Amino acid sequence: MAKTVFTTGEAAKICKVSQQTIIRCFDSGQLKGFRVPGSRFRRIPRDVLYKFMKENGIPTDALESGKRKALVVDDDPSLVELIRDTLEADGRFEVRVANNGFDAGMMVKEYHPDVIVLDVMLPDINGKEVCQRIRTDPAMDDVKIICISGMVEQDKISELKSAGANDFMQKPFDTLRLVERMCELLDVEKAA
Repeated sequence: MAKTVFTTGEAAKICKVSQQTIIRCFDSGQLKGFRVPGSRFRRIPRDVLYKFMKENGIPTDALESGKRKALVVDDDPSLVELIRDTLEADGRFEVRVANNGFDAGMMVKEYHPDVIVLDVMLPDINGKEVCQRIRTDPAMDDVKIICISGMVEQDKISELKSAGANDFMQKPFDTLRLVERMCELLDVEKAA
C-alpha cells in the first residue's frame, strides 16, 4: 500500500530537494499540508505533494513508486536471497543486490539507494572502506548504511561507525529485525 501522507523529510527525498526547501514552501503556503495536532510536525498529503511536484516540474516517478531503495551488498547468495525476499514481501522497498565492493560502488552512484545493507567482509574490499567512500561523496549524505558481519569486536564496530555506518547488526540476525532497523533509520512508518 502506498503512503498517503508524508513527513517533510520524506517529501524532500521524493522531490530531491533539501528538507529546508520543503519546510520553506510549507510555511509560505506554497505547499499545503497540516500540522500534527499538539506538535510542530508538518505533514503533507500525497495528492498535495503530487500537485506541487507537477506545478514545479519535479518528476513524480519517486512518488509513483513510493518505495524506498535498498541495496544489499553481500557475497553470500543465500543470505542475499533471504534479505531480498523479506524486503520484497514487506512491500516498502525496491531491492538491488551487489556481490562485491566494486559493483556496490557502481550501483550506489547510479541507483542512489536510500539504505545500504553492507557486509563488512567482502571479497574485494572491506566494508569500512566502502563506508568511507560513500561518506566522501556529498551527494550520498542521506544514504543510510547498516553494516552486517559475523565479527564482534567492539573496536571494529566503532571503527565502522566512525567510517560512516549508521548501524551494525551481527550475523546471524532476524531479517524482520533488519527491516525494522531500516525503517527506523529511514523514518518509514511501520506497515499497518
